[in-house]
Amino acid sequence: MPVASSMKTISLSSKAALGGSLSHRRRAAAVARAPLRTRASVEVEGTGGSASAASTATIKIGTRGSPLALAQAYMTRDLLKAAHPDLAEEGALEIVVIKTTGDKVLSQPLADIGGKGLFTKEIDEALLDGRIDIAVHSMKDVPTYLPEGTVLNCNLPREDVRDAFVCLKHGSLSELPETAVIGSASLRRQSQLLNKHPSFEVVNFRGNVQSRLRKLNEGVVDATLLAYAGLKRLGLTEHVTSLLSTDEMLPAIAQGAIGIANRTGDTKLEEYLSALNHEDTRIAVVCERAFLAALDGSCRTPIAGHAHRDENGDMQFRGLVASPDGTQIVEASRTGAMTIEDALKIGKEAGEEIRANAGPELEQWQQQVPEW
Repeated sequence: MPVASSMKTISLSSKAALGGSLSHRRRAAAVARAPLRTRASVEVEGTGGSASAASTATIKIGTRGSPLALAQAYMTRDLLKAAHPDLAEEGALEIVVIKTTGDKVLSQPLADIGGKGLFTKEIDEALLDGRIDIAVHSMKDVPTYLPEGTVLNCNLPREDVRDAFVCLKHGSLSELPETAVIGSASLRRQSQLLNKHPSFEVVNFRGNVQSRLRKLNEGVVDATLLAYAGLKRLGLTEHVTSLLSTDEMLPAIAQGAIGIANRTGDTKLEEYLSALNHEDTRIAVVCERAFLAALDGSCRTPIAGHAHRDENGDMQFRGLVASPDGTQIVEASRTGAMTIEDALKIGKEAGEEIRANAGPELEQWQQQVPEW
């Protein structure tokens, strides 16, 4: 997918913590109250001057720069254009690429360098400072807390939540040799793999989808597991050997879901984004994130969960926590109404049940991170 010529790469400094000082929060509020940019006479960044003939985007869409993140940002742009004729005008929308800490440090597991916020922190700062107007996130990367001054009430329709098995020589996990080496940086995948296949070796395998596929082709590992949603959005499903059912591999919290954040109080953008929101996805994600929050989950804990509407219209939820070596797994499940209220209740109760059943061992599992 071609990158628009108006896209800029910007480097960000950490001028304020995500919660922000009082002055930072006031600035964010002021930015939210300001009207959207007009497309006339603007400062041209890096030239030291202005150009009356230059144009600027009405709405700047912030995203990471990976191929998958860009595909999701362009999807958001196209949906906004389709839903709002005024945004279909030339220059009304601009993609802004922001490099996050998680994109820069690829040699270590996420657990060792700070967890999920590493893929969102710099983007959130740009949103609060007004350098972007909305932020497009993979919801599985978003911490259970949101920075003060931001809201995330828009979720696009969820993609297939299953994990894909990718291998050049074997058709399924069961066909792999007992000493197979699996590439994955996910503790969730590692623990569930080792629970069923304790003789497998799981090695750190970070990087974007394309780089992981390249390493597989180079023979670095025998197989890998990737989110099927990402492969579909990138048009790379031809690499899928087979799909794992959610019974075989319970997905990550919010896997396959895209969220779009904006500044609190920015009513115009909230109006734009409300047309894109898929309520069933939002409710399911709220349930899964409530489960994660109840467990105080992070990238240091193998946690999985999936909520969805069943054939009767009710919400079904199943979640688990495991030891990193896969020797112990604690599960919980719930059924309720497909509402935000029940989603919050179900997720919290399931998390509290697992916390009670796991007992002190849960904290021990959080410390058993492999030294890759």
